[in-house]
Amino acid sequence: MLRKEKIKELEEKIGYEFRKKELIWQALTHSSFSNEQKINKYKNYERLEFLGDAVLELLSSQFFFETYPEMPEGDMTKLRSSMVCELALAYCARDISLGDYLLLGKGEEATGGRTRDSIISDVMEAVIGALYLDGGLAVADVFVKKYILSDLESKQLFYDSKTILQEEVQKEGKSLTYELISEIGPDHDKVFEMEVRIDGQTAGKGQGRNKKSAQQQAAYQALLARKQRLSGEASCI
Repeated sequence: MLRKEKIKELEEKIGYEFRKKELIWQALTHSSFSNEQKINKYKNYERLEFLGDAVLELLSSQFFFETYPEMPEGDMTKLRSSMVCELALAYCARDISLGDYLLLGKGEEATGGRTRDSIISDVMEAVIGALYLDGGLAVADVFVKKYILSDLESKQLFYDSKTILQEEVQKEGKSLTYELISEIGPDHDKVFEMEVRIDGQTAGKGQGRNKKSAQQQAAYQALLARKQRLSGEASCI
């Protein structure tokens, strides 16, 4: 059972103390745990996730609308999609080690559910839903801006790394491929290592819990290397 001290620790981390503790408990409870414990089936994070998803869409839409007054609707939609997608929310959830606070069933725990993108991104939305119900829209807004919509330039480069790299390489008329280098660990807890190659030359390497995240990490490393190289060339002019 998750101890009260862990809830307090999370509250201190995010800078908000819940008045209704049952809301944050529910936000951190996976259905596998509630099923094992024979808890009311609605007392897991799924309903809060549904609410949090809507709150996040509203708050992020308002943020981009106000922050980029000249940006067309289509570009704002693309930007919002990249900032609040599953991969992006999982990335933000890991920043506050949200997976450490989850209540999981034994089976889900054994198969790596605590680090699975699909789960921790859902929990991130559930926490937003819980914050909204407990403290209102303003409280949820503070959390979203601090943990999801901060440092946008760096995050966008990471979230959209594969797309950005593909576009850059295509402009140069070069080929881009991803190669699986290794798989480490048991089936339920594998770590994949991928390499991205431009015209057959290694441009970046990355690791992840699945091939997609490993590819993204590799593309991100390639983009950072390219930016550093271009910056060095510019300084020599």
